[in-house]
Amino acid sequence: MSAITPVRSYTGVERAAVLMMLVGEEEAAAILQKLDPDEVRQLGSAMFAVADVSEQEMEDVLDDFVGKARERTGVTFEPRPRIEAVMNRALGAEKAESVLARITPHEASGELEMLEWLDAGEIAQMIEKEHPQIAAVMIANLDPTVGGRVLELLPDAAQPDILHRIARLGPINADAIDTLKAVLANRRGGGGGGGGSSGSGVTLGGTREAAKILQGARKATEQRVMPKLFKIDKDVAKAIEEAMFIFDNLLDMDDKNLGTLIRNVDGDTLSRALKGVDEMARNRFLGCMSARAADGIRDEMEARGPMKLAEVLEAQKAMIAIARNLAKDGTIVMGASDDDYV
Repeated sequence: MSAITPVRSYTGVERAAVLMMLVGEEEAAAILQKLDPDEVRQLGSAMFAVADVSEQEMEDVLDDFVGKARERTGVTFEPRPRIEAVMNRALGAEKAESVLARITPHEASGELEMLEWLDAGEIAQMIEKEHPQIAAVMIANLDPTVGGRVLELLPDAAQPDILHRIARLGPINADAIDTLKAVLANRRGGGGGGGGSSGSGVTLGGTREAAKILQGARKATEQRVMPKLFKIDKDVAKAIEEAMFIFDNLLDMDDKNLGTLIRNVDGDTLSRALKGVDEMARNRFLGCMSARAADGIRDEMEARGPMKLAEVLEAQKAMIAIARNLAKDGTIVMGASDDDYV
């Protein structure tokens, strides 16, 4: 009697990888498009790991795909062409190359877009000795949350200058993009920076983008960078500050802080500001007031009738300015508390 070969025990990721190797490229690509970069890397690595899956193991892992599994006569195969095809279809050639570079040996990419698929610490280490303008363009190319983490990992002295450059960025020509790709490729040891760029380039940065990046960093980073940025360029710093905080963010405060803010805003400004919010948000503000005071604001809002949007936005901006001044004085805490508050 022949010995029974023990069936391998698969992890959850490996089970998913078996499925990915069974379904068509289009279906597999559709699945990959739903995953974040870390999940793509994990699943891609697992796909290589399960390349030698046996038919018995397929049936055990995917009993509802037994029919399709039995149609495959070659259960040991060279996985590279299959995985490359799926990754290319799901992510595009540039991002796919970056992912494959991390899960297979001797693969590299010189494309700027690969930054999205690297860890914040790795990106920071890569650009910390580059010219601030190069760092600014690369950070502006990232998701704001990742960009914020990269910014706070860079030397403190460089952060205000880089943020200022991000806010002042505009159109980046194709030659500059090619230069950045070459820098990135050299940093990663990949040699050249790939083919030339087509078209006139891209537009990156701006005060709104700079604000989003700073919001992605910790509160302590904002508190350290913004005063220095005001010394570099007051207008840009003010624009970033305004873009970082919108009227709806006031609702993130708890009732105590929101009540303190309301007591520092005159009734005329408050009634105009609340004309531009929905009923739920309006009730949140009024709920932090006494019943009598809240009724007075409601009566004043009703008496005003229709208002110009510009008047409403002006009143909301005035409330935001009051809130920021109170926060700077330590009278209120804006937003949810985090690890930076002790």
